[in-house]
Amino acid sequence: MNQLDFEDVKKKGLRVPKFKTVPAHIAIVMDGNGRWANQRGLSRIEGHKAGEAALLDVVAGAIEAGVKNLTVYAFSTENWKRSTEEVLGLMSIFARYIEREADRLAAESVRMRFIGDRSRLDARLQRLMAGIEERTAQYSRLNLTVAINYGGRDELTRAIRAITVDVAEGRLDPSAVTEALVSQRLDTGDLPDPDLVIRTSGETRTSNFLPWQAAYAEFEFTQTLWPDFTPDELALILKRFGNRD
Repeated sequence: MNQLDFEDVKKKGLRVPKFKTVPAHIAIVMDGNGRWANQRGLSRIEGHKAGEAALLDVVAGAIEAGVKNLTVYAFSTENWKRSTEEVLGLMSIFARYIEREADRLAAESVRMRFIGDRSRLDARLQRLMAGIEERTAQYSRLNLTVAINYGGRDELTRAIRAITVDVAEGRLDPSAVTEALVSQRLDTGDLPDPDLVIRTSGETRTSNFLPWQAAYAEFEFTQTLWPDFTPDELALILKRFGNRD
């Protein structure tokens, strides 16, 4: 599939009754686009485009499985170190995704939102992000959260800075600073913590992704490069998750 095709995913047999337990929140480090492209003699941008298509399939698979929250790592605070050509290409892909999929996501009652520091993103992309967030805000079939210019340490730093300002200006008593308050001040403050974190491409590090939120999550590391990750593999991982105690 190269479009978000829910009917096609359903025909593949992904069904909620297969799973003993369905995680309320799955987080995915979508890794391996560059290696996928290199193996095929393609540009890294072509790899990222293939990764975009994989995301559309996985969104459909997650909905069919009954997952309510899906958070994906699209661009980290460290990714600015990549070549200018690759960074600009990624930003173009993000903008195209929002423009092209807005109607389809709304039609499927998918809420889309973004986490991370938006201040470094160009104005047009920021407008597109805000627009689709507003347009889909009333939907709840699936909360699709995309992390762009996101880093867990940066997120915690921003949250702590905001808390200290409130304390310094007398709006918050220091004794009121609890784990729950810190969680509320994070970018994901209105989302449950992830139950399951998946990383593709064979790497076994978390790469600064949701360090606070994933403290008690189950982890799955798969050798599959992200563009080759399918709803079928997601279903296998969900089966294993359901068998864990």
